[in-house]
This record gives sequence, structure tokens and C-alpha cells, in this order.
Amino acid sequence: MRVLVAEDKPAMADLLTRALRRDGHSVVVAYDGQEALELGRFGDCDIILLDLMLPRVDGFTIIQTLRAERRSTPTLIVSARDDMKDIVRCLDLGADDYLTKPFALDILLARVRALCRRLPQSVMTNLVYEDVELDVNTHELRRNGNISSLTRTEFALMELLMRRAGSVVPRDALIETGWGCGVEVSESTLYVFISMLRTKIGDPQYLHTVRSIGYSLRK
Repeated sequence: MRVLVAEDKPAMADLLTRALRRDGHSVVVAYDGQEALELGRFGDCDIILLDLMLPRVDGFTIIQTLRAERRSTPTLIVSARDDMKDIVRCLDLGADDYLTKPFALDILLARVRALCRRLPQSVMTNLVYEDVELDVNTHELRRNGNISSLTRTEFALMELLMRRAGSVVPRDALIETGWGCGVEVSESTLYVFISMLRTKIGDPQYLHTVRSIGYSLRK
């Protein structure tokens, strides 16, 4: 599953990211509420882990807005607020579960797996953009009858680019997705991986460099 972690504390975000990736999920992190809301709307996430006390837009507003827009992404509230009124409020607004900090990582991962089991199988369909297809089960990239196997990092980068096809994906978002939070990765390393993806796609015009910002998958 692709999990959105909405958490403003970098140490906690990194802890959750590493645990979720070890459990087989891909992760994108939002450090403030506005970013979390945008990713919840347009980031093609399967599950959301949502802190309540986020800067700019709080978690209550995020879940209320997403549900008002008929966006039903399963959402697990992860918060230090343990007041019964807050828990009831979140569930009434449309949250699927509530976990109070501090918690055992095994409990959180079990809650995430429980939410995964409720998802329709269609969320596991392959990603397709134009004539490029990414197999989410085999980690293979297909185009014009050619099949290329992707490494874990290549797959993570390609998945993010395909989910945001037509938009510019910042370098920081790609590095975070490919290597994790807080990991220092040079721009030249990222460029090497992008070049490898261009080669495996078989057409360098698909992956565009947006100077000083990042990369974009578009025809």
C-alpha cells in the first residue's frame, strides 16, 4: 500500500516511515496540514496516518474536508490527544481508527494491515501512463512489449512519478521516497537513478528535468 504519513515532527515521521517500509509499504510524508490535505486529495494514497496537531491545517479539518469531498481513503488518527471527546469527534468526522501516542510499532502496523484488508482489490491494479505500465506486484516496467525489472529504489521513484504524472515532483520528495527521511542523497545520485529509468522506459522524452525543482513524467 501507499501510505501518507502526516506528521510534523521529523523524528516521529522517520520512525513511522522506516517501520512502514519494513512492513512492505511505500510512504510519502507531509510535515504540515496543508501539504497533507493536498496529498490526501491528489496523492493517490491508499491509507492516511494523520496527526491532529499539524501546523497550517489541523487534523480535524483535514479529515472533515476529505470526507466532505467524498474522499474515502482509510484514515488512522495517530495523536497524543487521548481525550475521549477528541476520539469521538474524529470517528464522527469519518476517521476509521484512532491510536494514542505513545504506542508500540507492532500495534500500529497491525492497525494498518487491518485497514489494508478492508480495501477493495482494485487499489492493487497496475499504474499506467500513456503506453508505460508499472506492475505493482512484480516491480516490472513495460512499454511496447519490452519488460524491465526495477530495483526497490527504482520502483519507488517510478511509482511516485507515475502517480503524479503530468506534475512536477520535487527532488526532495523523490529522495525521501527512494531512500527515506533524513537520508543524505546527492543530486547526482538521484540523477543516475533517473537516467536508469529513462533507459528502461526506452524513451528519454518521458522523464523531463525541471531545472532547480525536480522531475516530471509527461509525454
